This record gives sequence, structure tokens and C-alpha cells, in this order.
Amino acid sequence: MTTNTFVPKDQRIQDMRTRFDDVEDFISWREIANTYFQRGSSWFYHKLNGHDGNGKPDGFTPEEAETLRNALIDIANRLRRAADRI
Repeated sequence: MTTNTFVPKDQRIQDMRTRFDDVEDFISWREIANTYFQRGSSWFYHKLNGHDGNGKPDGFTPEEAETLRNALIDIANRLRRAADRI
């Protein structure tokens, strides 16, 4: 879960979506937003696309990026365990 620590917008990660080009079709961003951030998909998609709800530049804070990283690691581990059961 993230906290409300202020991070200037110029220090936020605004190119996050491009980092997932090869796996984007396999990921439910809505589920990640709900499960790992306790936020709605709209909030998450704005962050992912590098802008806020008003179209102004925004993005993931370093703390939010770490939460996303940990979410993806958790999902990867769960997929590995599922594959091992085959």
C-alpha cells in the first residue's frame, strides 16, 4: 500500500506503459490496481499512461513504482507455482 508522500511531478516515472510492451496483453491492470494499490482502474491507467485525470503530466512515484514491481514479482511467483503443478 502506498502512502501520500509528496513527490514532485518531474521526479515521477511517466514512461511506465512502454516498459510493458511485451506482456501488456497478458496483464489485468484493473486487478493490479484493485489488489495491490486499493485504487480504481482509472487512477491506475492515468498513472500508467503518464498523466493525471486532467491530461497533465504525472506518473508513478518511486514508492508506487516499487509497489508495482512487487505486484509483478508476486504474480510471476504465482505463475511459476501454477506451472510447477502441471
